[in-house]
Amino acid sequence: MTKTPGWLDWYAHPSTPDFELPHGTVDAHCHVFGPQKEFPFAPERKYTPCDASKDQLFALRDHLGVARNVVVQATCHGADNSAMVDAVRSAGGRARGIATVRPDVTETELRELDAAGVRGVRFNFVKRLVDASPKEDLSTIAKKIAPLGWHVVLYFEAADLPELEDFFGGLPAPLVIDHMGRPDVAKPVDGPEFARFLEFVDRNDVWVKVSCPERLTVTGPPALDGERHAYTDVVPFARRVVTEFPDRVLWGTDWPHPNLKDHMPDDGLLVDYVPQIAETAELQRKLLVDNPMRLYWPGETA
Repeated sequence: MTKTPGWLDWYAHPSTPDFELPHGTVDAHCHVFGPQKEFPFAPERKYTPCDASKDQLFALRDHLGVARNVVVQATCHGADNSAMVDAVRSAGGRARGIATVRPDVTETELRELDAAGVRGVRFNFVKRLVDASPKEDLSTIAKKIAPLGWHVVLYFEAADLPELEDFFGGLPAPLVIDHMGRPDVAKPVDGPEFARFLEFVDRNDVWVKVSCPERLTVTGPPALDGERHAYTDVVPFARRVVTEFPDRVLWGTDWPHPNLKDHMPDDGLLVDYVPQIAETAELQRKLLVDNPMRLYWPGETA
């Protein structure tokens, strides 16, 4: 099957990070694509990616020094969670999953996903990736998952928050926001748009992934002065979230980085981004270990 024209494949030879991740680090946002011969992509998909298998994900995990993964259902697979569930089951207890389901999903199907290691569902509001996100259907799904103790992962863009925040706040499940709500980092970190996002987080007691600087950056990835500093325009935004909500932040690689247009990030460099946004060992441990363990493996030790 032909990839989407201009598709950027994931970087096969990531560097070794300078920053040593603390024991028990969780990559709380990553994906698998296919392999499509075994797990075909959804006919209604908006893009056709390269393959990115569970074995390749686990190889990256071990290279970076990550202990566990949270595998988020990729939109190219639609509501067929087979590839994601297979990856989670194959991880020997070292992975959890985030599914995509339809409003007619049954209690039996949800319990099967729960037994496989799924702990939430994802609602996608990024208009270029989905045709529509009908709120009535999503409310139905949220009500069905609430008894399982699952959470809702929200993917949206900052400009759309004003029209969505009341709906989000009324959902009957905990909320986790992908990629800081995709702020426009060309705007001031203390400007009204990001302030509204922070107020929403504070008011609704939600979790935030300070992930995907490569997706948010305007200045790009180049290192400065030979140091492994990159995506410096995103740093003030992520640092502020980590500082203000230290017990409700998560980090992830977003491997294999779907739908990037201008560059493919070095995952080793993404690890070296962490100490720029979480500047103390205490903040780093909360971001990378304590918080994701509490959310995805409650009662277990890293």
